[in-house]
Formats: sequence, structure tokens, C-alpha cells
Amino acid sequence: MPTGKQGCVTVSKTTDGKYFASILFAFEPEKIVAKNPAIGVDLGLKDFAITSEAEKHNQTKPVQRKLKKLERNKKRKQGKLARKKGTSNRKKAKNIVAKVCKSREIREYFLQELSRKIAYENQVIVVEDLAVKNMVKNPNLARGISDLGWGMFLTMLKYKAERYGHDYVEINRFFPSSQLCAETLLPIPELQKGFDSLKVRFVDCPNCGKKHDRDINAAIDIKNEGLRMLALGTSATAIGGDVRPKRSGRKKSTVVEAISREDGSLHHTLSGLV
Repeated sequence: MPTGKQGCVTVSKTTDGKYFASILFAFEPEKIVAKNPAIGVDLGLKDFAITSEAEKHNQTKPVQRKLKKLERNKKRKQGKLARKKGTSNRKKAKNIVAKVCKSREIREYFLQELSRKIAYENQVIVVEDLAVKNMVKNPNLARGISDLGWGMFLTMLKYKAERYGHDYVEINRFFPSSQLCAETLLPIPELQKGFDSLKVRFVDCPNCGKKHDRDINAAIDIKNEGLRMLALGTSATAIGGDVRPKRSGRKKSTVVEAISREDGSLHHTLSGLV
């Protein structure tokens, strides 16, 4: 428990009948000397978090199996709830459904542990400024994104980085991190084919001659762009340049390509190429 001046205490009750007490403390945050200078984090559906240090973070297989079992049990109980008639019966069935909804607690524990680890060990944490609310409007991805909890994870990562005295940097969501070679900063043709290229996990770069894991490559690009922004003391939409979506000439497309143009940027030579 942190030491400091104690504030208010808030008692809350969950839908499954559990009580929790939140105690507010006012104290000076402890600054931690990180063992790593910087890290880039790319979020995905196949792997939850991929870092520029070539680490891929997911829940363990036993936990994944437990979550699937809980989801099946939850669906059965929700089916029984839908068939219940009468206020008393529906209330009882609703309480039963609430008690089997443990998946949220398991996922939140995973997000808390992973965000603490990344925020504690790295001086600079760089992520993409994801528009999660807009992304869940896609009917094909909505369920997967909502279950993963990207928005909650980024919120945890930010406040924990600030607590430890570390830098939390968000780069523009239109920056083409998934299309640039981390070695040469030039576009990889194989990754410029729209959503079909998501099936491709490893690519050969004709510029540097190396095979890249596309997710790790993107995380490295994210880290480098965040460090550039810190070095220049600017944002991705600074005066003299911008990062904007490339418009289609005839029909509005859901595929967003990005053109990075900013004075002083290592990527300014890509204008017109991406």
C-alpha cells in the first residue's frame, strides 16, 4: 500500500455481488531508472502486443482455454436468461450470468501485468494513436478488438509510465509503420497491397535484402518514429509537414494509405512514394 495522505474511500458493488473499496492516496510518484532506453509496441489481433525487442505477448494457452470455456458457459447461461419469464425468474438468471462472467477479470489481470512490465522496464514507450472507437465499427473486427481490450491497455500503459517518470509517446495512426523497412526506411512493395497483405507474416525486403517479421518490423518503425519526435520536440503534425491519408481519385476506399511529410523527418523522402 502506498504511503501518503489518505483521501476518500469509495465502496462499489459488482453485478455478481462482490464489494470493492477504492482508497485514494496523495503521494509523490516514485521515479524508476529503467533498464531499457526505449521500446516500440505494436498491437495486433494474432499476437496481442509485439515489441521492437522481438517479443510477442499473449495470454498463456491454459488461460486461453479457460477463457473459451468461460465464454461457452456464459452463452449457455445467457440463453437460459433469454427464455426466462417473470421478474423474479429473470432476476435470478441475471445474477447467475453475472457470476460466470469471469473473463473480464482474467483479461484485465493480463493487461495490468503486461502494462506494468513494459512501463517499468523502459524509459520511453512508443505506441500508435489508435482510434479504437472507430475500429470497432468494422463488423468483421469489432468482436476481436473489443475482447482484446486495446483501449484499456493503452490507458494503463500511459498512467503507469507517468507514475514511474517515463515518457509515453503516441505517433500518428496514419504513419505507415507496417509498410516501411526498419533498416532503410523505404517502402516494402509486398506490404503495399491493402488488407490482403495481412495474410503475409514474413516479407523479403528488396532494399536491404533481409527477411522481416512484419509485426516486429512495424514495432521498430514505431519506436524510431517516436524517438524522432522526441529528438525534434515535435509531433507528427508539426508546422511544415503533415501525416495525412492518401485519397482515392474516384471512390472513397476503406484502405488507408499514409504519406509521411515533415521537415526534419528521416521519412520526408517518402513523399509521393507511399
